[in-house]
Amino acid sequence: MHVYLETERLILRRLTLDDVDLITALDADPEVMRFITGGRPTPRDEIRDEYLPWWLAYYERGDRYGFWAAIEKSTGAFLGWFHLRPNPEDPDDEPELGYRLVAAAWGRGYATEGSQALVDRAFEQYGARRVYASTMAANVGSWRVMEKVGMRFVRTFHYDPRDRTENEEPGDVEYAVTRAEWLATRSPA
Repeated sequence: MHVYLETERLILRRLTLDDVDLITALDADPEVMRFITGGRPTPRDEIRDEYLPWWLAYYERGDRYGFWAAIEKSTGAFLGWFHLRPNPEDPDDEPELGYRLVAAAWGRGYATEGSQALVDRAFEQYGARRVYASTMAANVGSWRVMEKVGMRFVRTFHYDPRDRTENEEPGDVEYAVTRAEWLATRSPA
């Protein structure tokens, strides 16, 4: 097991092809997928043949950015995944934070704990200038996590209407924290 980082309650480790069933089960929960696909599951073959190979390809470039399985330290249970990586159109020093957790992990602080560790790593070790995240405006739980890790609201935007789900009517929101903002939270008053 290749551990990327550990927090008080989580281990973030590299994903493997053996995780296909865990990710398929995660994406099969309509509540987990509600703000992503309108509740539609991601087919196993799509996870196996498209998503996992794309995520695993990050590891060929080292440990700086990528996707990681979130494992609960106390039980060894798979809780979902996190990612920290720039999108293709973004500068290398402006990574996007993302996460998807099993519903049983919601409301227990895991998304905040893992997200804060990734934001801290981006600024402390990778020289990030800015870290951002986005979600559907209706996904209040997710944007509250973003706020808890020091991100602020940046904008509301809309993806291509052909890709919309019925939950997307209010659009998507972007939150971000800059290096200066993050440093200000670390400095004594």
